[in-house]
Amino acid sequence: MRIARWAQHGVTADGFVIGDHVVPFPDGATMADVLAGGLAAALELGASAHVVDGIPLTDVSLLAPLVPASIRDFVAFEEHVEGVTASIDGVSEVVPEWYEYPTFYFTNPHSILATDELVSPPVTERLDFELEVGAVIGGVPGSDGANLTVADAAEHIFGYLVFNDWSARDVQGREMKVRLGPCKGKDFGTTLGPWIVTADEFASLHDDEGFLPLTMEVAVNGEQVGIDLLSNMGWPFAELVAYASRNSRVVPGDVLGSGTAGNGGCLAELWGRRGELSPPPLATGDEVVMRVEGIGEIRNVVGAAASVPPIPPARIRPRLRVRP
Repeated sequence: MRIARWAQHGVTADGFVIGDHVVPFPDGATMADVLAGGLAAALELGASAHVVDGIPLTDVSLLAPLVPASIRDFVAFEEHVEGVTASIDGVSEVVPEWYEYPTFYFTNPHSILATDELVSPPVTERLDFELEVGAVIGGVPGSDGANLTVADAAEHIFGYLVFNDWSARDVQGREMKVRLGPCKGKDFGTTLGPWIVTADEFASLHDDEGFLPLTMEVAVNGEQVGIDLLSNMGWPFAELVAYASRNSRVVPGDVLGSGTAGNGGCLAELWGRRGELSPPPLATGDEVVMRVEGIGEIRNVVGAAASVPPIPPARIRPRLRVRP
């Protein structure tokens, strides 16, 4: 089952995607309501939806399918780490700590983009995309989402969407020298979409360890740049969710990104492997299209860099301990 948000004539709505139509949720229910109610209730609600009550997809503009409660973005593909470390440090390395636990950072839930929405990057000479899949958390009756086992974590996965973590690599590289992680190199835009496909659609595809062998592809201006399988993650999604819930909580509306696919899932990986900016960084007017088997396609065109007011550099202070 696919669920989405859309706009038509300035009015937004949430509902099901049935064939080539969208059908609003009954009784004014919202995406947040449906996620909180959990997967079983959503499937029951979807069984009562009829395409005769729908609107052609061609008559609406798809929005990002949810307003995330939070976004954790993992780095779960070993091949991606190998290439990107080479592009940053000149040496391909996967540190031993990477294998111990799945690492993530929190990114910005307030700069979410929809498919077909123009990307407005910061001033950068190394604009990049990141091909990912996101797992969306739903409610589970009787669970607060804290300290989950892997089996319980799997029950909290409501569905999946395509996830593009846009990145300004030169800005990111400068920021990470401070040893706190990326901030403005990442938080200007994350594309989620085109809709959420519920987890039951993939139940028969999981292997014995819980991995999903879905084909992931990305193209720039019609030329394929990367292709990988989602099952090349170091951990399946249920383990990412369980780790995220440690000494914390996952709640309905949270999104957990897989991290960037290997084999060209981003340009920086290829730059590191080739020792040059090939393919070139994204430029104004470039179109990036991502497709994930069984989930769908998102596409965005790069717009001009945003104009922003300046911020002065740090001032070296006298380190007085008593007010003069």
